[in-house]
Amino acid sequence: MSITDGDVQQAAPRKARGRYAEVWHKLKRNSGAVVALFIIFCLTLGAIFADVLYDYKTVVIRQNIPNRLKGPTFQHPFGTDELGRDILARVVHGARVSLAVGIVSVLIGATFGIILGSLAGYYGGRLEEIIMRIADIFIAIPSILLAIVIMAAMGQSMVNLMLAIGICSIPQFIRVSRASVMMTRNQEFIEAERAIGSNNVSIIANTILPNSLSPILVHATLYMATAIISVSALSFIGLGVPAPQPEWGSMLSSGRTFLRNYSHISLFPGLAIMLTILSFNMLGDGLRDALDPKQKR
Repeated sequence: MSITDGDVQQAAPRKARGRYAEVWHKLKRNSGAVVALFIIFCLTLGAIFADVLYDYKTVVIRQNIPNRLKGPTFQHPFGTDELGRDILARVVHGARVSLAVGIVSVLIGATFGIILGSLAGYYGGRLEEIIMRIADIFIAIPSILLAIVIMAAMGQSMVNLMLAIGICSIPQFIRVSRASVMMTRNQEFIEAERAIGSNNVSIIANTILPNSLSPILVHATLYMATAIISVSALSFIGLGVPAPQPEWGSMLSSGRTFLRNYSHISLFPGLAIMLTILSFNMLGDGLRDALDPKQKR
């Protein structure tokens, strides 16, 4: 029996993928994660080019009272609000606020949380007790309540909103980082690093953290959804970004008065919040599956 070229190609071993290529290959096979990634990409693109799509001064914040409370039309696909402003333009510009606050607050929480969690997980002992008990105190306080206190004390601004939500996220990142570092610190390659004389800072920064980033990355993606909910909640009660800056939560709040007869004012910002949060949750679930080394296929 002869062996064809197709049999030879089929029997040939596949070229091994790199670590990141393998993660991307697994992520692409998750249709939900791909759709979520596409939605997040479109939202990010719209936020970046929001000023190109809709001028901030003449379209987004300028009042047009004769055009108020109009339903969706070709000229205004999402309708107009109680001051005659185009809701689609405000939703697009509101994405800039929500995504910017979410990204910066996650970076703040991840930076401090990874540093403190790595120290607690690597050294242990009294240092771990001090860091984790402080983290437990902050975790015992509802994050939205802590954010309200911080915003009430510091005042309304986009920077203060980022700081408030970022501070609330630090304890969660501490716990995730500590657990991940504790799983890695006793591995054989860490013992080899100690044997060749590497100092603790070098071991943590160059060896432990790169091998502990998977759960931290998944948590960061999932916390983006939490951060966007927090931004919207604070803006809904009047502690978010100051008016007339559009934000999805404040748009929901202003539209609740007209909810019975002009539901479109609150409908489209609410859909934007739901779609964004759902996308980040689906992307986080997809990353968790793709980064799981137990899933070979």
